[in-house]
Amino acid sequence: MSKKYNFYAGPAILPHEVMKKAQDELLDYKGIGLSIMEISHRSKDFDEVMVAAETKIRALLGVPENYSVLFLQGGATTQFGMIPMNLLKDGKADYVNTGAWAKKAIKEAKLFGTVNIAGSSEDSNFSYIPKNLNLSSDAAYLHVISNETIGGIQWQNFPDTGSVPLIADMSSDIFSRELDISKFGLIYAGAQKNMGPAGVTLVIIRNDLVENSADNLTSMLSYKVQVEKKSVLNTPPCFAIYIVKLVMEWLEQNGGISAIEATNKEKAKLLYEAIDNYPMYKGTANVEDRSKMNVTFRLTSEELASKFIKEATATGLIGLKGHRSVGGCRASIYNAMPVTGVKELVKFMEKFEQENG
Repeated sequence: MSKKYNFYAGPAILPHEVMKKAQDELLDYKGIGLSIMEISHRSKDFDEVMVAAETKIRALLGVPENYSVLFLQGGATTQFGMIPMNLLKDGKADYVNTGAWAKKAIKEAKLFGTVNIAGSSEDSNFSYIPKNLNLSSDAAYLHVISNETIGGIQWQNFPDTGSVPLIADMSSDIFSRELDISKFGLIYAGAQKNMGPAGVTLVIIRNDLVENSADNLTSMLSYKVQVEKKSVLNTPPCFAIYIVKLVMEWLEQNGGISAIEATNKEKAKLLYEAIDNYPMYKGTANVEDRSKMNVTFRLTSEELASKFIKEATATGLIGLKGHRSVGGCRASIYNAMPVTGVKELVKFMEKFEQENG
């Protein structure tokens, strides 16, 4: 099979080493004679997987002891409702509207209380991160999307919310850069960008928020119950959690978060320099808010963009079509995308410019 580079936004590229390890253990996990997909989620072998995954996540992110780590289901989209259901309790929350995913979160929150739009970049088609926020001192929390995959914008510095808990959807940039977890009340992320396959959602929540969350909720959607049951109220997505553990091991073996952050900066620099230097391409996000995970750009015409995507695909550069709601092009360069993949894309961009400019 010829080498292909996967630039899809999600489900996205996984490290080759992780895929190979999973392949090697698929039929016989650590000599037990069974696959990880067919053993009990309450068995000793799978419990060790869960514990190892959580331990490695805590170590890599520096998660303080007063936070709980959950492996839940339903994707980040379920968290759009679960967060206000548990934490809003007919009160008021601040939300920053930075794009399609923020709008979905805002819609769900309005079902459970009052939403104050503390900032929005809708006036410029979500091409920037709002800087001057109208924060409420009595808000239950402030919610942000740390990285908008569609618009290609990313919070470079998170707002100081004082005593108001900061909540962030980090589905598309978790584990990509160093963070101070203690600045957040809750972070959550679907796995299918930087952690593993679709099917499991990581939630890291400060324990006081759990203790003060709403009572009398259906068990699957209650943080209190999920923390009490240690993410095994029902059968968890076992194989997805196993892959998350392998990805965490891969991160450890490759120098941890600081090392992957340096690599991510290198990849983004290479690609944005190509976009800025070749007249045929134009970035869609404000320079200071550009995402290091999802690089969005346009060509001088949609016809050229279609040709670019078709020819790139033929050369093994897969998934460069922009989101259907905005068009254009998008290169998702998550942790597992090697520098060589970005260099191949830049080489193709230069060649395409020369042949079509």
